[in-house]
Amino acid sequence: MDISAISRRFRKAAFGVTAAFAALVPPQMATAQYNGLSVEDIVTVELIEGWRREDGTHMAGLHIQLAAGWKTYWRSPGDAGIPPRLQLSTRGGELESVAMHWPTPEVFHANGMRSIGYSSDVVLPLRMTLSEGAGEVRLTGELEIGICEDICIPVSLDLSGLLPVGGRPNSRIAAALADRPSTASEAGAGQIHCRLTPIADGLRVEASIPLPRRGQNEAVVIELPDPGIWISEPVAHRSGGTLVATADIVPPVAGPFALDRSSLRFTVFAAGRAVELTGCRG
Repeated sequence: MDISAISRRFRKAAFGVTAAFAALVPPQMATAQYNGLSVEDIVTVELIEGWRREDGTHMAGLHIQLAAGWKTYWRSPGDAGIPPRLQLSTRGGELESVAMHWPTPEVFHANGMRSIGYSSDVVLPLRMTLSEGAGEVRLTGELEIGICEDICIPVSLDLSGLLPVGGRPNSRIAAALADRPSTASEAGAGQIHCRLTPIADGLRVEASIPLPRRGQNEAVVIELPDPGIWISEPVAHRSGGTLVATADIVPPVAGPFALDRSSLRFTVFAAGRAVELTGCRG
């Protein structure tokens, strides 16, 4: 199977889908209609205000509710989707950083393409670092997501809420935090080995992942910290107790480049479960 050909086809498809999204419904058009439904009929988002932790950080959450038959996307949505983008601010500048946690998503297949995301409701936990001594914090922001049924629409949703000094742990946030991928030790995974091969516009990585079978139709996602580096959908197969995944990695300026193997993140999906692994050796 020609991975380069697949990569080129997927890149063109991804760019085409993104352009189609933008042309169909601009994100700011909150009153857009689809089959008689407004955006508000299809998706809503609630800021779960959460609680202040002993270390001074604040745990909150985003509760995204979707109409029946609609879905939205995970942090690495596949070539047929667009990832969520969150912007938050406070009037007094108390917010220093936000880390989003991702419950285990679903793998979808449609029109010969794979996407990864959530159907129905999902809570995305947010761990916020606040300035020292911060009291109650008035938070405002915007969440940009893609939502899909037969068509896909990018939407922009406004957020606001008050982060209390105290508060109590929230069961919805706690459940979302618990619904996480397994670690390497929990899944019984071994050390991943990667073979890197230069290609015309980047690198090809072949990762050998020692991992007990997770179920039927195992799917692999490979990520790097830099979202500007494109990675193709891996082609995966089993060789006994080892899952082998091959993908092309293309930087913004196409061509072979230096890759830090320790920064690669591998997520394996099967049977509604996932395992997340980081780094590989040569």
